[in-house]
This record gives sequence, structure tokens and C-alpha cells, in this order.
Amino acid sequence: MHLDRTLDELDPPRWAAPAAEATHLVRKVHELRRRPLSGLGPADLRTLISQEVALPYVLPLAVRLLLEEPLLDAYFHEGDLLLAAVGAPASAWAALPDPAARLRTVITALPEAAVAGLPRGAAEELTRFVARPGSSRS
Repeated sequence: MHLDRTLDELDPPRWAAPAAEATHLVRKVHELRRRPLSGLGPADLRTLISQEVALPYVLPLAVRLLLEEPLLDAYFHEGDLLLAAVGAPASAWAALPDPAARLRTVITALPEAAVAGLPRGAAEELTRFVARPGSSRS
């Protein structure tokens, strides 16, 4: 999976340095694109996914983590990486049928009580993801 390479290498073109007046988030995303994939942690993946950056590379990395710990607290709250992942555009997931199928399996196995403990609207987001075209349940 090219874990020793950066998103700038894998997802051209390389990004120029952020403007001096760039926000903290913009500077962070630029910095994450220069980090080897092996150095991206759960919070980094959540940030990149929520900003829709290099999704073909970061979504499979997130799924690998979510297979082991679906409700992983990446930064804000329990399940935030999962919710960022399911919130990624359907077009990104359409290009990743195997990771999408694996994530759907994980979601459908979540206990109802665990889903109920997620932020408002999360259950509906998870249901929408599972029901997307390409799902074995559609």
C-alpha cells in the first residue's frame, strides 16, 4: 500500500506551501500530505477524510483501523473516524468496493446500544452508508 510514500507523491500534483495567512486546518492538511502514510494516525485520517483529501489512499487506511475498533475515538468523540468515513462522498467509496463492503459488515455488526451512544444523527448516517448502491443489502 506504499506506506513509505506521502500523499504528495501518490496523489499528484504536489501541493505548494500554504499561504502565510492560511488557517491552522489548511496548514495541517498540507503538512499531512507530506507525511509518509505509515505516519498518519487516526486523528490525521479523520482530518484528511473530512476535508476530502486523497480519499483513495486514506479511506482504506481508516477502514483498516475501523475493522479492529469501529468506534475508535480519533480526536473528538467515540466513533468520529467512523462517522468521517461514512460521510465521505459515495463516488469515493464506489472506487473502493472491497473496503466499503468490509466497513458495511463492521457497521451492521455494531450493537444497537453502541450506535445509540453516538452523536445525534449518527445512526441515520450509518444506515445511509450501509444502504448505498453497491451494498450487498441493496
